[in-house]
Amino acid sequence: MKYAVVIEKGATNYSAYVPDLPGCVAAAETIEEIEMLIRSAIEFHIRGMIEDGLEIPQPASLVREVEVRRPA
Repeated sequence: MKYAVVIEKGATNYSAYVPDLPGCVAAAETIEEIEMLIRSAIEFHIRGMIEDGLEIPQPASLVREVEVRRPA
């Protein structure tokens, strides 16, 4: 499965979350580290849902970059 992941740059680190898996988050100092940690967080989150007998949400969120002109 492929889930959409949102990565945000903070003042001193990066954070990531998965819109289709509420509560699935990670934080790290580099892009490489955040990608590794959010992948592990998704796997952990899904394992926990399975153990709790919950239905695993299918990926539904989409990610698109939208180009806009800078206002004058």
